Amino acid sequence: MIENLIKEVEQAMLNVLDNEQLTQLRKVLEYTFRNVVVTQKQNSSTESNNVTLLSNFIAAKKVEGCSVNSLGYYQSTINNALKKISKEVLHITTDDLRQYLNNYQVGSGASKVTVDNIRRILSSFFSWLEEENYIVKSPMRRIHKVKVGKTVKETYTDETLELMRDHCDNSRDLALIDLLSSTGMRVGELVKLNRSDIDFQNRECVVTGKGDKQRRVYFDARTKIHLKKYLDCRTDTNEALFVSLLAPAERLQISGVEIRLRKIGRELNISKVHPHKFRRTLATMAIDKGMPIEQVQHLLGHQSLDTTLQYAMVNENNVKMSHHKYLG
Repeated sequence: MIENLIKEVEQAMLNVLDNEQLTQLRKVLEYTFRNVVVTQKQNSSTESNNVTLLSNFIAAKKVEGCSVNSLGYYQSTINNALKKISKEVLHITTDDLRQYLNNYQVGSGASKVTVDNIRRILSSFFSWLEEENYIVKSPMRRIHKVKVGKTVKETYTDETLELMRDHCDNSRDLALIDLLSSTGMRVGELVKLNRSDIDFQNRECVVTGKGDKQRRVYFDARTKIHLKKYLDCRTDTNEALFVSLLAPAERLQISGVEIRLRKIGRELNISKVHPHKFRRTLATMAIDKGMPIEQVQHLLGHQSLDTTLQYAMVNENNVKMSHHKYLG
């Protein structure tokens, strides 16, 4: 409790004293309260203060342009941490947060990637509190990025893609697989498309990605033919590009695409068939064929070049050939 009181005094004097003066103030307070015992008065102010600060943070992220899904993820992740730690935000220490992350990983069996995502979100929250002068210094500063071992993620081979195309028993699934494999768009971007978004003449369409950012993607001649065939055989009036096979025709959702692709994968005995794998396959293929990484970045709609490099897996055969060519 003494530590909490000292922190509250520091917060109150934050805009009055400089860093050196705050350090000296802390030493004086620690010495003054060295033999004092303080008990906490029971009230509900802790929870209400936390709710207010979290609400203010979410509002700030919303103004910055974060998507609804991202805001929900931020809110639930931070809220779960605050409930588990059971302290007022202003009194949470680095040890509290380290212990929470450790307990979360051990208790839930979560991967290092998941734990690092939680660390990143908590770091963003406490950095914002520091910038807004709610706290003197973020307790997340000394909690560093979780080291995650790199794994080689699979891509589809040309043969696998052809097997999936041949296995399709309707024009919708065939057009869907073609569009995912030729554009590399996200599944969330795919399900938002309308018929009117498709420019068949130029074989392109504009998709809306993360943060409501729009970009142009391109598809090949085969996709154009299969997409036109699918749209021509439809009798519904739904504006969505892809709809359910059964009446009434409703816009296909992300879960619908994932379920359909998993079913095709099971029937063909192909492991890990999911929409994102088409995206990774396109990125890898583009780089293998010599497309500049900056153009691949633009094609995929990545803000950071590092993200593009993580998506695209270098073909080991190409590395071997290059070694023979330049170093052999």
